[in-house]
Amino acid sequence: MAPSSPFAKPVPGPLFVWVKRLSWLELAIFSALILFWLLPGFDTETMLFGWAHGLGFVILCVVIWVAAVKREAPYTLLAATLTPVGPVGSVIGIELIERKGWGIADSASTSGNHPQSGTDYRSTG
Repeated sequence: MAPSSPFAKPVPGPLFVWVKRLSWLELAIFSALILFWLLPGFDTETMLFGWAHGLGFVILCVVIWVAAVKREAPYTLLAATLTPVGPVGSVIGIELIERKGWGIADSASTSGNHPQSGTDYRSTG
């Protein structure tokens, strides 16, 4: 199947590295929000991290959508991000892509390691 086919699986590119970084950053912000929300007396911190999470989550979704359109990430990663757990879903999705090769092109059609990330995105079976 030619890479220009509408059904061709994506190949992680430079934007995928940014998706991964933003996912981990958003997960850290979301975790801090949950912590401050659960602890009493941190109303200001809860508000600040709530705003940071809200804006960060929208930015993360847009970056993942752009990566999916450019065929650098599978659309299932966007679906995992839009679950109720948010950034937890994107981090799990990224780990499945990196470790299992889920949703990306087979190793025969990729060039192996991606130079920006040092991660082998090939399917292991």
